[in-house]
Amino acid sequence: MTIRLGDTVPDFEAETTEGPIRFHEWLGDSWGVLFSHPKNFTPVCTTELGQVARLKPEFDRRNVKVIGLSVDELDAHAKWADDIAETQGYAPNFPLIADADRHVSGLYDMIHPNASDTMTVRSVFVIGPDKKLKLSLTYPASAGRNFDEILRVIDSLQLTSQHAVATPANWKDGEDVIIVPSVSDEAARKQFPDGWKTLKPYLRMVHQPGK
Repeated sequence: MTIRLGDTVPDFEAETTEGPIRFHEWLGDSWGVLFSHPKNFTPVCTTELGQVARLKPEFDRRNVKVIGLSVDELDAHAKWADDIAETQGYAPNFPLIADADRHVSGLYDMIHPNASDTMTVRSVFVIGPDKKLKLSLTYPASAGRNFDEILRVIDSLQLTSQHAVATPANWKDGEDVIIVPSVSDEAARKQFPDGWKTLKPYLRMVHQPGK
């Protein structure tokens, strides 16, 4: 199944390290990040889970729930957590889905046969409170993810969902943003009374709203 931006993401029931969940109900009114791992007890995944555990206060601050997925059994997740804590300094502090039957992996197209018939690729899905897909990323098994970048994109998604702006290349929270072309100058004067800088008629830079 292919999930595209703007689609309502599939709901599912699953066993996790924090008990059984129904995904949409578990998300509630929060944003969500669902990310998959090719297999437990693998080196890159171990570093990733430790990094997400370290960054969890940053996800919490943004009202984002994080949940991981692996195609291993539930008891293997618990044993792996000890290794992650020992080597990374942080134990997983968010749920991990046990997807041994590949049900969730199939719903979210996480298994790419040309990469592996059995293991999931490194998928990332950022989901809004409306349960719609806002961002998807796919990494090969060999490349660890940059979770600082995922936080940066969430900042952009949350900002642009509230204001008629877009974020430029390499933007970080607090920097100037772009007034979207669909907003006329007349409308922009009402929304941005302090003014903006026009680089081109289609490229108008303005201070980030709320900063």
